Amino acid sequence: MLELSRRVREGDPATTLTLPLEGRIRSRQRVVLDDGTEAGVFLERGQVLRDGDLLGSEDGLIVRVRAAAEPVSEARCSDALLLARACYHLGNRHVPLQIGNGLVRYPHDHVLDDMLIGLGLQPSLVQAPFDPEPGAYGGSAQSHSHAHAGQRRDDHAH
Repeated sequence: MLELSRRVREGDPATTLTLPLEGRIRSRQRVVLDDGTEAGVFLERGQVLRDGDLLGSEDGLIVRVRAAAEPVSEARCSDALLLARACYHLGNRHVPLQIGNGLVRYPHDHVLDDMLIGLGLQPSLVQAPFDPEPGAYGGSAQSHSHAHAGQRRDDHAH
């Protein structure tokens, strides 16, 4: 079986691997590439694959990662202040967000949809690639590193 065990910065990909966010968070898994080839992904734990990332095998094969379309809520708005308020309230609930020009996407949840309706937005359920912000600390969507006052720098999960 083909093993994809490293990230590659550049190169000409031979094929693609399309995964939903849940699959792009897992660092060890069996997958089927878009051309039908079976492969295993073996990366360092805590890495999140982003749409467009390149993975490589020991024999030099390069694969481009693609974010799969999945059910997400999407709110579009031309009012930047209203969109910022929506992002603030969603982020305050630790919801992963994909923020774009005039839009915000988040995992579908009718309670969150109702909250945005209360703010004056009209979220809709769509099938779209979901590639959320990596967060202020970068890296994993599951953990981050920072120091609290009087503490040493420490890695921990939230």
